[in-house]
Amino acid sequence: MNWDWDKLRDKQEQYEKRRGSDGGMGGMPTPPQIDEIVSKFRNFKFPGGLLMLLVLFFLFFGSSIFFTVDIDEVGVIQRFGKYSRICQPGLNFKFPSGIEKVTKVKIKRVYKEEFGFTSGNEGTPSRFANDDTEGVSFMLTGDLNVAVVPWIVQYRISDPYSYLFKVRDVNAILRDMAEATMRTVVGDRSINEVISKREEIAVAARELLQTEMIQAETGLQIVTIEMKKTNVPQPVQSSFNEVNEAVQEREQLIYKAKEEYNKAIPAAKGEARRIIKDAEGYALDRVNRAMGDAARFTAIYKEYIKAEEVTEKRLYLEAMSEILPKLGKKYVVDSGQKNLLPLLNMGDAAMQSSTVPAVKELLRGSEVLK
Repeated sequence: MNWDWDKLRDKQEQYEKRRGSDGGMGGMPTPPQIDEIVSKFRNFKFPGGLLMLLVLFFLFFGSSIFFTVDIDEVGVIQRFGKYSRICQPGLNFKFPSGIEKVTKVKIKRVYKEEFGFTSGNEGTPSRFANDDTEGVSFMLTGDLNVAVVPWIVQYRISDPYSYLFKVRDVNAILRDMAEATMRTVVGDRSINEVISKREEIAVAARELLQTEMIQAETGLQIVTIEMKKTNVPQPVQSSFNEVNEAVQEREQLIYKAKEEYNKAIPAAKGEARRIIKDAEGYALDRVNRAMGDAARFTAIYKEYIKAEEVTEKRLYLEAMSEILPKLGKKYVVDSGQKNLLPLLNMGDAAMQSSTVPAVKELLRGSEVLK
């Protein structure tokens, strides 16, 4: 509603004229005029400093009581400096500042720490500063060689209470334990194993480092340990390559020798087994033959006892019938015989066929042919 100040002023003048010039009606005091009231409102100044203080007070009071926790973090509440509780993600309430304090800890973010090198990649945050990266990577192996071993430790905060209150300097604990763990694992292996078995070393180092973190109550969980390319120091790289070439040549010769061994030894073993089997078969055959002969001799002896003379003659005749055909032809000539030609070829088959009738006639009664 807008006021018409000109009309109000005219009505005020008319009213004053009716009242008279004495400035009152029946001794009554004159009420405040509209102009005076309006001028007072126009001239009134609200204290701006007090208003600003009130606004700041309410803003501070509200912001210190209500706070928001992101989805990847939790809020750790301290009451007068002492641990009180943990707030989950979302809108939360606490007492004003000075009574309770909130510390937000990101429990789902994966941090990384690089040892022996700096990648310069800011995609994954690193909470610790790298000191003397070149010296950290030099390690002594189990066969007394020096290896350059760079690696990455990825971790996250699993226990905010232990992370904030159990250990004074979690950063130093993680770096020292990670370096000591890696040196322990590398010190148990040869230089060739350190270069060729990086995954095995990473798994062993992760398990050992996680055990150390649990014992130290750091509240950290080791997600993984990634081994970068391991090698020997640059000044001895050429000599190391020559040694590797010699080792490879030695292994190649050993492989060829084993190949020849695998060809010759099984064949020799097979031949030996064959000879043994042949000998066993021969022995079994001889034993069986001996047992058969013994049984046959026993049977003959039994018959010999029954008729000694007849059996003896039969055995003699059977033996002669087997022996004499094997002796070939024998000629028995009477020493007094004078008509036999001394140059007669007794072994010539043609001569024998032509002279056999004559010889038989001459040697009748004195030649025995079998």
